[in-house]
Amino acid sequence: MTGRIVLLVTSPRLPAGLLTAAAWDLVRAHPVRSAAPGPQVDALRAAGVDVRIVEPDPDPVIDELRRMGTLVWLAGPGGGDDAFARRLGLRLAREPQVAELELMYGSWDPPGARLLDAVEVMDRLVSPGGDPWKQQQSHRSLAPYLLEESYEAYDAIVEGDMDALREELGDVLLQVVLHARLAADLPDGERWTVDEVAGGLVEKMVRRNPHVFAGETVDGVDEIIANWERIKKAEKSRSSTTDGIALSQPALSLAAKLLQRVERAGLSVPLPGGDDLGGTLMRMVAEARAAGRDAEDELRSTSLAYAEAVRAAERGAADLVDTRRATEDVSPGE
Repeated sequence: MTGRIVLLVTSPRLPAGLLTAAAWDLVRAHPVRSAAPGPQVDALRAAGVDVRIVEPDPDPVIDELRRMGTLVWLAGPGGGDDAFARRLGLRLAREPQVAELELMYGSWDPPGARLLDAVEVMDRLVSPGGDPWKQQQSHRSLAPYLLEESYEAYDAIVEGDMDALREELGDVLLQVVLHARLAADLPDGERWTVDEVAGGLVEKMVRRNPHVFAGETVDGVDEIIANWERIKKAEKSRSSTTDGIALSQPALSLAAKLLQRVERAGLSVPLPGGDDLGGTLMRMVAEARAAGRDAEDELRSTSLAYAEAVRAAERGAADLVDTRRATEDVSPGE
């Protein structure tokens, strides 16, 4: 009679013992073996499961399998069982009458599970014995990097490069996780953690989207935006329509945002007068908004086109120099 060995794989990112019903039925009905102790082994033993630690050697495992009929191999969290599984698979391929090798996922990573890995890796880097450079940083010293990485992600979006966007968003996430880890070491009263960052975000998304989470009926996107602004205003208790505007953003974007806030608030505030450059630019931004155009984007596009023209001029100058040099190297007799 052919035996059965089940390679049971579980997610190290979920609490130990959190398994599917099929996995629990399996480990309660058959002996379990593993190469090393760990939280999953402890959880199974605490539930009365027969788990023993053995060498990851196919020969003794198959000998035991012949006696048991069915055996469960509990894979470790670090993926160190891969070599054992390959050797076992090759052995059973030569002796198919001995047993069938089956793979079962007792638990698997939920979406976003790798975020836990990012938090764990960052904690190791900032903790004693980690990376001295990261340990020496502060929120203020890191501020330029957050802007830089955000701009690089923006560039990837503009260029339509999805591979680059994935990488750049990872760099933005690195900044978020690093800021949160540094904040965890602040004095009492100032300290917060990445869980508080995520928790605040979740609460905000739920609170500001009542049409999704509270059954509120809305009539189109305009009403959704109006609800968002209304809820945000109630949350922030701001004394001015300009409160909360990011003052460090590029000047043209800042001007456009101020004008947008004034318009939404229904205020009538005269634009700066005079012939100074700042007032002139502010009025130009207002004219662009009235025409449905984005002054920041248009100046950026023009600047990028000018940069390409500069590179073309440099290439032309370099080609001219090369041509002159080649001419000078040719002797009259040639």
